[in-house]
Amino acid sequence: MARLLVIGGGIAGTAAALALHKAGQEVTVHEAHPESAEDIGAFLTLASNGLRALAQIDAARAVTSAGFPLTTMRLLDAEGAEVARAPLGEADDPVLRYRCLRRGELGAALRSEAARRGIGIVHGARLAAVADGPGGVTAHFTDGTTASGDLLVGADGLNSAVRRTTAPAARPRHAGQHVFYGYSSWSPAAGEDGTACITMIRGSAAAFGHTTSPRGDTYWFARVAADAPLTADEITHATPTRWRDLLVPLLRRDRTPAADIVAATTGPVLVTNATEIPNGTPWRRGRTLLVGDAAHAASPATGQGASMALEDAVILAKCLRDAPDTESALSRYETLRRPRVEHNTTVSGNISRGVHAPSPGAPGGRPAARPGDDALARQLEWAAPLC
Repeated sequence: MARLLVIGGGIAGTAAALALHKAGQEVTVHEAHPESAEDIGAFLTLASNGLRALAQIDAARAVTSAGFPLTTMRLLDAEGAEVARAPLGEADDPVLRYRCLRRGELGAALRSEAARRGIGIVHGARLAAVADGPGGVTAHFTDGTTASGDLLVGADGLNSAVRRTTAPAARPRHAGQHVFYGYSSWSPAAGEDGTACITMIRGSAAAFGHTTSPRGDTYWFARVAADAPLTADEITHATPTRWRDLLVPLLRRDRTPAADIVAATTGPVLVTNATEIPNGTPWRRGRTLLVGDAAHAASPATGQGASMALEDAVILAKCLRDAPDTESALSRYETLRRPRVEHNTTVSGNISRGVHAPSPGAPGGRPAARPGDDALARQLEWAAPLC
């Protein structure tokens, strides 16, 4: 049994720990934050590929107890006319139906499942350095403590401290949009939408999406083209109504429900930059490997970030379980994963930059297809199921 250190207790890190534990590895998660506080402002969609990965690690039931299903996506133009409608997920399998939930809900469900299985999560462990040697790898934390293992998995997100050790020259880059998330008390009139439908709008000044929860709250996002990212100071010191007041006039240009939805948002509006990790960024060095956003963050346009991280977890666990040694396992993992996730980064970045218009298939734009679900099924099933 190998000893694995996972740096980062978010979605990617906790899912990796669940998969590795199921594959028979000894794993501990080290999270920088003193508590399990994640961004709860944003919501996300889990597509069938992400739910299939959750099923492989016996976590689908825990996750689908949160949020609500999405069975249909429709696309409107700037005049409010419906131009396309498509089913989401696999109708004959309830486990694989798309799911909409808050990011914090997904993280909490995964951490609860990890605790139930006895997986250790150490909070307040902020990584300072990684020391790699022939006998193992040691993580040094800012509080002076250390942890050693046979492999260190960096799942610490977009601004990964682990990535600074594997690819010190790599930097996240702006993907051409500012992205806004909010929750509104107003929803379109009955018959226009439903709790199992997500509506995507190709607006003249913004891409917009919304869906109504069973409780009647409207979850919405907007993606607005921007030549430069917002600074941390601009985000931190914005007035409570700044982003709502910015968006409403832009959305009023179109004959869609978008402006009214945003205008009825009384709570905070979360804003972030669409950001990506350049393709070709090294993922591993010695006994250290990056997964999830730390390795291949993409703009949110395809809505595949969480699902890709869940796929990573399953494939890594299978590679480590079945390969004859760690080097072979990591090589196999990268061979399987890099074409798929880098295609997603490219497609999502193209949508954000307006290179290609989004098409129906997944919330946020195009599905992360090619290598698509058939290729994914082969990846998830190339070896025996985790047991």
